[in-house]
Amino acid sequence: MKKQVLTFKVNGLSHDAIVTPNMTLSELLREELGLTGAKESCGVGECGACTVLVEGKPVLSCSALAIAARDKEILTIEGLAASVGKKPGELHPIQQAFVDYGAIQCGFCSPGMILMAKALLDENPGPTREEVQEGLGGNLCRCTGYVKIVDAVLAAADVLRKEAGT
Repeated sequence: MKKQVLTFKVNGLSHDAIVTPNMTLSELLREELGLTGAKESCGVGECGACTVLVEGKPVLSCSALAIAARDKEILTIEGLAASVGKKPGELHPIQQAFVDYGAIQCGFCSPGMILMAKALLDENPGPTREEVQEGLGGNLCRCTGYVKIVDAVLAAADVLRKEAGT
């Protein structure tokens, strides 16, 4: 298999990696960069646990090829707080809301759910409960029943709007 050099950014840092044509973005992030926040679960893009943001858009990293990340900006859960200027150890408002509202139980789906929520709130800073439910519809959670997750996203939206002065 012919390997290629891939240049891309993850969480604001430039990286070069040697990838094979069939390497997934999940494999690149987890195995080559040690960023294990995006979980590998279903392996076929059905559960959302592997969600990362590529150029601000949610991508299921288990089914996306690494080569598609060439010259792109990727945000993982590990870089989320820093992306809004938080110091090490501080949480992004969405992460904090998940903690405050008990939206994290086993935590397996949380990174993908939080990044999907970020993409949703970037597009729609004032969503309704139904819009949050629809926006998170591709992410599966076996523990929470989703009510606390939706509550957390709505609370985070309020905080983010206040921080933005809107």
